Amino acid sequence: MSVRAGLVITGTEVLSGRVQDRNGPWLADRLAELGIELAHVTITGDRPADLGAALQFMRNEGARLVITSGGLGPTADDLTAQVVADFAGRPLQLDEALEQRIGEIIARFARRWRLDPEALQIANRKQAMVPEGAVALDPVGTAPGLVVPANGQVVVVLPGPPRELQGSWAQAVETDPFRAVLEDATDYRQTTVRMFGIPESELAQTLRDAEDDFGLGGLEITTCLRRGELEIVIRAEPESEPLAQQLVERLREVHGPSIFSTDGSTIDERIAKLLGEQKLAVGESCTGGLLAGRLTDRPGASAYFAGGVVSYSNEAKEELLGVPHELLEEHGAVSAEVAEAMAKGAAERFGADYGLAVTGIAGPDGGTPDKPVGRVCFAAAGGGDETTVRCIDIPGARQDVRDRSVTVALHLLRLKLEGGEVPG
Repeated sequence: MSVRAGLVITGTEVLSGRVQDRNGPWLADRLAELGIELAHVTITGDRPADLGAALQFMRNEGARLVITSGGLGPTADDLTAQVVADFAGRPLQLDEALEQRIGEIIARFARRWRLDPEALQIANRKQAMVPEGAVALDPVGTAPGLVVPANGQVVVVLPGPPRELQGSWAQAVETDPFRAVLEDATDYRQTTVRMFGIPESELAQTLRDAEDDFGLGGLEITTCLRRGELEIVIRAEPESEPLAQQLVERLREVHGPSIFSTDGSTIDERIAKLLGEQKLAVGESCTGGLLAGRLTDRPGASAYFAGGVVSYSNEAKEELLGVPHELLEEHGAVSAEVAEAMAKGAAERFGADYGLAVTGIAGPDGGTPDKPVGRVCFAAAGGGDETTVRCIDIPGARQDVRDRSVTVALHLLRLKLEGGEVPG
């Protein structure tokens, strides 16, 4: 059996939904890369008894590796280190060198904000308390992570802020207790196939046919529908790798035009690679800047992204993107004609090679019998070809329509850049 792991995400603000957990999904991906099976994810508030119960649950479930996030700060409700120390049976001890290191970090803020030196010293000491025999990680922020042996388990205690957690994780995997766990991890080979434009039912039928034709025993297959895309993750031990590749080939045979990635790359990464040094500009209405935001999430986006316009009103479409008034009067803002004018206008205004536009009715109001809520029109212009324009009805609530519209727009551009046929 593979090494099993559990995540314990702490924080009443996460439990209540005021703050979204960004650490759990990131850690799940890192564990999969290491061949460790994630068995459970638990979110618990800032109550010592609840955190202790979560740790005990992970032990009862056979998790060799337990990772916690949050609760390492200087305030009274930051109790993760104490609870983990009690759970592991390792009393807390002051690490004087760590206390000095934290003090040096905090001193920079203290001088700037004129903070109370006595209060800072108390905070330093609290964060420098380390369970006996544990490995203290170098602080990425002010809170040091910990790797704590715990009676056959290893508990990795990480800070809550994602930047600090990710930096601490890189250190944790290099520690001796963590590497001892890794020695027993299964050597999985993982293949990720991403598709766009087919329903889950078609993929399910393909997998059933593959099972009948050559069997899928020895493969772990998970599918996920996200943002209108299908993600298929195939995990296999080395001896089952040929079977995994046989399945990938079957997916290519049946769904070739719908597959846009077999190496795990996302649509965002595909767009960046396809554009290269060519410039893209966007004009968007119902997505309200989400398209530009998605395109610029990646570092280095300035190499291919020229700029964008959120032309929410008709006046903005006319004045900022040069959409003719007559076009808006005759066809309405949500139309193929206006989407095309927006895409061309964006490319022209920014001097870009390509223009991409989105205009639609995200709801919950504003729909008509001819143009219902969810009707969205897209256009991709440039590249010396005719402008590609599509209008489709996207199901879901307002945020679903907006989010999926961004995905559809990116795939419309991808198909144009690849020279592929765009579905009608």
